[in-house]
Amino acid sequence: MKVFWFIPTHGDSRYLGVTTGGRAINYPYLKQIAQAVDHLGFAGALLPTGRSCEDSWVVASALIPVTSRMKFLVAVRPGLTSPSQAARMAATFDRISNGRLLINVVTGGDPVELAGDGLHLNHTERYKLTHEFLTVWRDLLAKGEANFSGEYLNIDQGKLLYPPIQKPYPPLYFGGSSEIGQEIAASHVDVYLTWGEPPEKVAEKITKVKQLAKEKGRTIRFGIRLHVIVRETEQEAWAAADDLIKYVDDELIALSQKIFSRFDSEGQRRMSELHHGRKDQLEISPNLWAGIGLVRGGAGTALVGDPETVAQRMKEYADLGIETFILSGYPHLEEAYRVSELLFPHLPLEHDFTFSDSTNLISPFGEIVANNEFPKNKKAIG
Repeated sequence: MKVFWFIPTHGDSRYLGVTTGGRAINYPYLKQIAQAVDHLGFAGALLPTGRSCEDSWVVASALIPVTSRMKFLVAVRPGLTSPSQAARMAATFDRISNGRLLINVVTGGDPVELAGDGLHLNHTERYKLTHEFLTVWRDLLAKGEANFSGEYLNIDQGKLLYPPIQKPYPPLYFGGSSEIGQEIAASHVDVYLTWGEPPEKVAEKITKVKQLAKEKGRTIRFGIRLHVIVRETEQEAWAAADDLIKYVDDELIALSQKIFSRFDSEGQRRMSELHHGRKDQLEISPNLWAGIGLVRGGAGTALVGDPETVAQRMKEYADLGIETFILSGYPHLEEAYRVSELLFPHLPLEHDFTFSDSTNLISPFGEIVANNEFPKNKKAIG
């Protein structure tokens, strides 16, 4: 099991929808989160993309020298940049970071935002462009050259002079819930990502994409994007979930859902259908809570519970075929520590490394009692 965290380049807070408890997003704060990810045992972190975010490539590049092991899952945007330019960016980042780049392919789902970026293609057209983009991008990274003539792209003697460290190229991650999105995934990507839907819905996606990939002579891995609210007890976890949205009122929900309704993303539609804009129907599956999706686009569900319960729910997804979990929690710095401390000991992590593994007499964990006695190792009551 690989567990990733999230670098919140578009705002962080103790509460959703209000300035109360908000965090300024600046380099010192992003550096703190990245270094927590780096040494707490996470495999890496996702950086979001869009006009509400700081640029993911610039931020990730700035965090390379202050980290040593974490990987950066950074977006390429077909239609907003050329595949040749994106290939050069990826190869350079991979070399400078010593092979720590992962690529998140994002087609975009908000027509208004896309128009503001100069992209005036509908949903189907964007995915067709993505197919052409990835065909060129993969050839450039794997072979160093590409020639392509398509409906949207015409590449004549494209070349990449400096190759990436990872072969044949940094792994491609991609999420698309529509039929054409799943076709693109089956044809091109290494890891297919799903939003945090109930297990039976996730199982349906995995089965379909796996079959599509098989028909194309490919294999594909699977990941899921979730928030997490883990506390020592179930009661504390649900109280924290309620607290996160305590300032979210009906007016804010209505405004948010109106904006989301203009999206042409199938994944966003499925996220919105999980809660129907109602605060009284938020536990949509055991320990799967849709409260975040009331006002946040994209990932809108969280696993909520004590460590043993949340770990069990994650293992249920793993049994379906999910290998990679991209998690987040508000605020992201504190929750990174909480997840590492409480949840990681219950998970079969690919890299069994957490900060608590290094406990020794030189650096004890906990207050030395009366300046004399080392603290006792007691298991939290779940």
